[in-house]
Amino acid sequence: MTDPTALPAPAPTFDPHALPPLREVIARFGLDAKKSLGQNFLLDLNLTGRIARSAGSMTGITAIEVGPGPGGLTRALLATNAPRVIAIERDRRFIDALQDVVDASHGRLTIVEADALTVDPEQLAPAPRAIVANLPYNVATPLLLGWLARIEAYVSLTLMFQKEVADRLVAKPGSKAYGRLSVITQWRADARVLFNLPPRAFTPPPKVESTVVQLVPRANPEPAEWRILEKVTAAAFGQRRKMLRQSLKSLGDAEALLEQVGISPTSRAEEVDVAGFAALARAVQAREAANPPCP
Repeated sequence: MTDPTALPAPAPTFDPHALPPLREVIARFGLDAKKSLGQNFLLDLNLTGRIARSAGSMTGITAIEVGPGPGGLTRALLATNAPRVIAIERDRRFIDALQDVVDASHGRLTIVEADALTVDPEQLAPAPRAIVANLPYNVATPLLLGWLARIEAYVSLTLMFQKEVADRLVAKPGSKAYGRLSVITQWRADARVLFNLPPRAFTPPPKVESTVVQLVPRANPEPAEWRILEKVTAAAFGQRRKMLRQSLKSLGDAEALLEQVGISPTSRAEEVDVAGFAALARAVQAREAANPPCP
């Protein structure tokens, strides 16, 4: 009988360098990067190893990757102590190209052919789970927002973004980069920049720098409803140059709302911190509850 208190068995040793070089795999299968899918390959196994290690210890944790491409980061994740790696890939060309990695993984790697925007990672693996991915830049933000809505289901998210997007995730009030994405992200998670990668690290080189960010679920997020916080931040940052008493008019009697939560009506969106926006969301929710729409 298995002892339920026993520690999980260590993952089998995996050498990322034992397989054919990634450039050879790309040439063999004719894997040109598709701009329409936001593909830029990271082929340096030292860099993919750095990303995988930056996610922290993976003991007992399923690693979920999005957009493995030719498999550079996939190999690096298998070289960690993650007992299982699940890679979600929508581009059919890479499924065959990854078969050598599957065969060498001792049953630890599963490839899921699907569009990550339509997949619920929680259905792919039981907790604990973590997402580690070099995200396709054209879908990075919607993917992130979907995961943030349920971030408590993950140990962490270690993700690569365009540097401009990463800057917005960690921006503080008063900065030009601070906006809706900053508020939503920092409401749900503790976000920190790990390191940057230059365009030359990729094939083909993108026109922008890239940044690896780690997001860990916030232990005690400010009470607020996602739908309403999105509505409040959309109104506030939609006219970010205007004072809040003007930009929040669509919510009805903006000055009363702002007075209720102790925010100056002459403030602008970029001056309000996450706690302030959460307080505004609660005030809007209370108003909606007190004045339900007529049937």
